[in-house]
Amino acid sequence: MTIRENLEELEERTLSPYASLAKNTAGRDRPEEKCDMRTDYQRDRDRILHSKSFRRLKHKTQVFLAPEGDHYRTRLTHTLEVSQIARTISRALRLNEDLTEAIALGHDLGHTPFGHAGEAALDSVCSDGFAHYQQSVRVVEVLEKKGQGLNLTKEVRDGILNHRTSGHPSTLEGQVVRLSDKIAYINHDIDDAIRAGLMSEENLPREMTDVLGHSVRERLNTLIHDVIQNSMNRPSIIMSTDMEKAMKALRVYMFENLYLNSIPKREDRKAKELLIRLFHHYMDKPEELPAEYLQLMEQRGDSEERVVCDYIAGMSDGYAISLFEELYVPRSWK
Repeated sequence: MTIRENLEELEERTLSPYASLAKNTAGRDRPEEKCDMRTDYQRDRDRILHSKSFRRLKHKTQVFLAPEGDHYRTRLTHTLEVSQIARTISRALRLNEDLTEAIALGHDLGHTPFGHAGEAALDSVCSDGFAHYQQSVRVVEVLEKKGQGLNLTKEVRDGILNHRTSGHPSTLEGQVVRLSDKIAYINHDIDDAIRAGLMSEENLPREMTDVLGHSVRERLNTLIHDVIQNSMNRPSIIMSTDMEKAMKALRVYMFENLYLNSIPKREDRKAKELLIRLFHHYMDKPEELPAEYLQLMEQRGDSEERVVCDYIAGMSDGYAISLFEELYVPRSWK
């Protein structure tokens, strides 16, 4: 018996009846020989972790565009915090921690430079629209490994696609990540806003903090405990009514007072215009795209719009800025 088979047997003996067992996966689009050491979900996690798209997340904006300071979140640190929260919940509920981690690590791979401002920019110019959760799936199915994709299991791709607020993941592990994403960003964005002097703990609405807690640590502890207690031995991942109501209210408060705040968003207009200019440049001159993107049009028949969006969405903040400068900012003659 291989190490993988031992692990699959251990899952069957120890995990919840509601957990997704690796041996029961719906599989990959391209069949592969099984690994002798790792389950399919472990392999998916490792493939995501070693992907170029994952590494680029460290240079992509979460909320604060190009902040001065080392301690503000990036898209990568957000992803790691989501993974930690989701793994804690999954372990407590005896769900498949490997599947949970794979979904969490992959959920934002398709995010653009400059956060949601970049997403809005590409959505405004692409006739088919642009959404980061759909792009994350496209990254793992098509864009990684020069058009070959990562060939992940269907359960991981389903969880990535459905991590959005309106999503409906087919596994409990995907449901855990969907909630963990919100728990993470609401709380770490408050932490960053306090660090930036845009908010204070004392000024957060008491009707919300009296339920959720009066610090980031308290709120995380409260929300995670609530999810675990209300989902234990149940076929769905849920929160108590009061807790869900308070978290949704705090999310609305964050939109009104941070995400749409003129101070962190004052550079958003420039970021959007920068990406739109890059989009139109490559639409006019597609021959300047890297060879692997030209192949997507030639071999797959993907539209020019989609491939230009692929290229721009994959950029880090710094690369997008340097490319724009190279194309549009004059340099002194020597």
